[in-house]
Amino acid sequence: MTPLLSVQGVTKRYGAHIGCADVSFDLYPGEVMGIVGESGSGKSTLLNCMAGHLRPDAGSVVFDTRGHGPRDTVTMSEPERRMLSRTDWAFVHQHARDGLRMGVSAGGNVGERLMAVGARHYGDIRDKAVDWLERVEIDAGRVDDRPTTFSGGMQQRLQIARNLVTGPRLVFMDEPTGGLDVSVQARLLDLLRGLVRDMGLSAIIVTHDLAVVRLLADRLMVMKDGHVVEQGLTDQVLDDPQHAYTQLLVSSVLQV
Repeated sequence: MTPLLSVQGVTKRYGAHIGCADVSFDLYPGEVMGIVGESGSGKSTLLNCMAGHLRPDAGSVVFDTRGHGPRDTVTMSEPERRMLSRTDWAFVHQHARDGLRMGVSAGGNVGERLMAVGARHYGDIRDKAVDWLERVEIDAGRVDDRPTTFSGGMQQRLQIARNLVTGPRLVFMDEPTGGLDVSVQARLLDLLRGLVRDMGLSAIIVTHDLAVVRLLADRLMVMKDGHVVEQGLTDQVLDDPQHAYTQLLVSSVLQV
């Protein structure tokens, strides 16, 4: 089977500081990869290099495109990469405000992504927006309300609807439950798990929360100081960590 995403030797430096160093892995269709580590471990740098927000100093990020097969997104033209980010890719930010237009209605936020890929019929766009609001457990009656009137959890669910409405095949998530109350986190995680399963999505999730990857990720990669120190099946890594740093991460959670 051809990997949906093949990351090879991705490296990013900030002067003398290493953001991430020589990271390689393959992600297959329908698979969810979790990336964990403390703040400064390099996980967000790696995610942004893969998603095209940062240009790596070395390495390749090859995506199996629908029309032209495997392509290195690092060397793609900016218009090609932008179109990919509107269609087959999606990016869920930690802070929903970074992924939403706060001055546009909830329906408009979802509809904008449809329009970006060519949808023009207002009635169809609105119907699809309403459908997606309901899928992420937002009352259809809020379709014309602005995100500024929503709670943090609702804003995050709206951002997810905006991202998934075009049926992407790969979703990048940066601390998707960060900053939310525990009860809100649980509801959001349950929603994400259902959407990933029902849509057959592939996803890469960056988080410091091991409970998030335990619930969502098939495989797990542990980062420290820009390097991958351990990777494997999620339950295997969490239940029988081999690297001292992973053991420390797991034991710190158990002691809380």
